[in-house]
Amino acid sequence: MAQKLLWLMLAGAAGTLARYGLSGWVQRWTGAAYPWGTLVVNALGCFLFGLVWSWADLRLEVGPQVRLVVLVGFMGAFTTFSTFAFETSQMLRDAQWLVAGVNLAAQNFGGLLMMMLGMAAGRLLYL
Repeated sequence: MAQKLLWLMLAGAAGTLARYGLSGWVQRWTGAAYPWGTLVVNALGCFLFGLVWSWADLRLEVGPQVRLVVLVGFMGAFTTFSTFAFETSQMLRDAQWLVAGVNLAAQNFGGLLMMMLGMAAGRLLYL
């Protein structure tokens, strides 16, 4: 168990540093007000999650521990949006249209609402 947690921490640290570096580089490169760095990280993270998942599922005999470290550790730290997209794609694959729609709305609008509420609470606590 301790070894698995160590691998998750190391993969998570690598994913965090990769996200920070790529997002910052893209943002500096574009010089735009639009958050291109975040968009690139989220899009790339979703692509890589799908690639690793299907490659490990179809091409390799990859154990659950390796999948856990790569997908939860590295990809989870690189972008949780990839996990959200994967889970929603599985709902769509299983024809769970309503659940997928609720998940899309709840994750996006709920996340935005909670961010705004948290910011408002922070401002209130500052007073």
